[in-house]
Amino acid sequence: MAINPASAEISRLFANNNPDEVWQKAGEIIGRISATYDVSFIKTVFDDVVRLFRGAYKGFCPIKTPYHDLHHTLDVFLCATRLMHGVHLSGTCLTDDEITIVMMGALMHDVGYAQREGEETGTGAQHTKCHVDRGIEFFRQYVIDKNLPATLTARIRPVILCSNPAVNISDIQFPDERTRLLGKILGTADVTGQMADRTYLEKLLFLYLEFEEARFSNYQNIHDLLRNTQIFYEATRLRLRDQFDGINGKLALHFKDWYGVERNYYIEAIEKNIAYLDKITSLQDVNHLSMLKRGGIVEKTEPLVGAASDRPVK
Repeated sequence: MAINPASAEISRLFANNNPDEVWQKAGEIIGRISATYDVSFIKTVFDDVVRLFRGAYKGFCPIKTPYHDLHHTLDVFLCATRLMHGVHLSGTCLTDDEITIVMMGALMHDVGYAQREGEETGTGAQHTKCHVDRGIEFFRQYVIDKNLPATLTARIRPVILCSNPAVNISDIQFPDERTRLLGKILGTADVTGQMADRTYLEKLLFLYLEFEEARFSNYQNIHDLLRNTQIFYEATRLRLRDQFDGINGKLALHFKDWYGVERNYYIEAIEKNIAYLDKITSLQDVNHLSMLKRGGIVEKTEPLVGAASDRPVK
């Protein structure tokens, strides 16, 4: 067991663009939660979702949304798995079925961006407002196609709804309090996993393009979105605390078991991102993008972002 892992190892916690590596990490964590858990079924679901994103799932095109991509789903999936481990270590033991529900929900929470063959237009971002409902419908059909118990949909639907920031968890009908807990785990992992990404700030350019395609917001330009992300962070912090009961704090228990040090690397990463965002937005707009240097994202998207900013706001 490593003690005080090096910064490079911490960075790799959020380098989740390789499905094989993510699956290996998740499998090791699940083994610490339940030694008897049979991973064969969830591995099939995992592989199906990867194929869906890559355009190898029958009847569907590749998912082309630049922000809500496969990397994002893998971020959420692995964060949810780590959080389940932290919850388990806190004394709340999850059953094997509950583990499956959280992992399926994490894998399926953004499949609503997928478009059927012959119906594709744009990137799929035009479905932003309804992508959660579309994802639930995809899951419902998946259950039928795979001859899975119909009761699975009834439990996973409210869990996936917890990934919708526009929905208050108190307005969601859960079949029982245990399912509510699973929803809190997924809802927490969705925002925590994406905001801890080392390229989160750069990827806001991708998010801006998605919002523009969806005509989802009234952001005047990317600089407006950057400034409003600080407001979004504060609202998210309150949502995590008040609606999801601060369950993200249990990630520290996972890392204590994993590395021997009780630190919440997700929260630390998010706070670093927001602190750097504060530094960026203290500058004049013309200097914002020059401060975002990771992943070559600005170079790839700046012309597109500029063109989108020139369109009239609706």
